[in-house]
Amino acid sequence: MKVTEHIKEANGKTQFSFEILPPLKGQNIQQIFDNIDPLMEFKPPFIDVTYHREEYVYQEQENGLLKKKIVRKRPGTVGICAAIQNRYQVDAIPHILCGGFTKEDTENFLIDLGFLGIDNVMALRGDAVRNETYFTPEGEGHTYASELVSQIQALNNGEYLDAEIQNQSKTDFCIGVAGYPEKHIEAPSLDSDIHFIKKKIASGATYIVTQLFYDNKKYFKFVDKCRKEGITVPIIPGLKPIATKKQLNLIPHRFACELPDDLIMEIVKCNDNKAVRQVGVEWSIAQSKELIEAGVPVLHYYSMGKSDNIRSIAGELF
Repeated sequence: MKVTEHIKEANGKTQFSFEILPPLKGQNIQQIFDNIDPLMEFKPPFIDVTYHREEYVYQEQENGLLKKKIVRKRPGTVGICAAIQNRYQVDAIPHILCGGFTKEDTENFLIDLGFLGIDNVMALRGDAVRNETYFTPEGEGHTYASELVSQIQALNNGEYLDAEIQNQSKTDFCIGVAGYPEKHIEAPSLDSDIHFIKKKIASGATYIVTQLFYDNKKYFKFVDKCRKEGITVPIIPGLKPIATKKQLNLIPHRFACELPDDLIMEIVKCNDNKAVRQVGVEWSIAQSKELIEAGVPVLHYYSMGKSDNIRSIAGELF
């Protein structure tokens, strides 16, 4: 079922969903199941599965020269989605990126997803890889998420890259895209960022999931600006409870989001990460309650492979 259909069937009730990471190469899928199992009592209508592109590493050879090697640390997105749908009878939503994909790769990826009965995709540009200063697309790939959305929508209309294909079968993907309540790290302003979100919606996207934030005022302002620009699709807030002191520095730097002073000082006072984790849970519960009262369609949690704190939050809300 499509995300938009799940939201419609909920009749205004806020739903619970979450995002998981594929396990590191060499680990098995049981780790995924162990983290999903405790969350199933809250009846998530869908679960997102991230995609991790290839990275480059340089290995020193015996002659002192460096050899470039391509690695993927977290493969398995499509297989995990199929396993989730089979095991839990819940919609799995794979992320699909511009980075690391040619247009032909994208088309074949989408065909595989269609064969598996996957109804939703999350279309993202993706970040620059470790050895890049700025995002660089593949030679025959997309530069912007709006272009990726256009290709997915074209396939929904039965339009393939090879125009000579006869009797084209149409896909029927519900397309999600990212939104940034505090603007994308590369955007010069929030207004300019919303301009490009609007372009993604015009290209065929039907819902938005936001980047994480810790001040609900940022989300409400973002939604208000989107509505004034004529964006009417559901805007799902994305939340991530802080779990370690290290994240006080990491999260603002990596995700370009501002941490409220009250939250910072509560964490600074903590003696260990167990205490930090509890502060993070309590802050996220308070955020979630206010968002539910505001009538958000779904609360979407970034689990990062751990479910204990997400379970503590959901247990207070759902």
